[in-house]
Amino acid sequence: MARSKASAKPTPTQAPIVSSAHLVSPRSAEMSEFEFGLIVSGNAFHRWVIHCMSAAGLKDLTALDVLVLHHVTHRARNKRLADIAFIMNVEDTHLINYSLKKLQGLGVVESSKNGKEVTYASTDLGKGYVTRYREIRESCLIDALKADDALNHDIGQLARLLRVLSGIYDQAARSAASL
Repeated sequence: MARSKASAKPTPTQAPIVSSAHLVSPRSAEMSEFEFGLIVSGNAFHRWVIHCMSAAGLKDLTALDVLVLHHVTHRARNKRLADIAFIMNVEDTHLINYSLKKLQGLGVVESSKNGKEVTYASTDLGKGYVTRYREIRESCLIDALKADDALNHDIGQLARLLRVLSGIYDQAARSAASL
């Protein structure tokens, strides 16, 4: 992404916006700024998916429940618990399992067993909620974004950078766990 004047390095009178000043590294104050941005945008994203799904008619879900429903619906293929956790980068599979059980109880996800393997898929009811979610997403989020080709390009670049940073954080977590 090209850096604009507005996103240039902070000047001495413009301190970085961070949540934990004691963690700011002189080698990368930007990383602390990124982490604060990740915290507030992550929370805003979670709030968004909960409210969007609630507006679609499926209430009292957590953000993880909504995201699990979306992933189970993705590409209309049955998915195993381990695969859902892997793709979503959730280490604790019991969290995914809890969401799947909750979604099954609501009738939006169903399981099937083939030998010892259990897979999950969206029901027609679940697909209906996901379709309504998409409609609300288009009218509330995508319309508000007013993205042109340049902004869509920047968003794509940001998505790639987030995936790279995810890998770096995962490796750093493995390193910290081995100390």
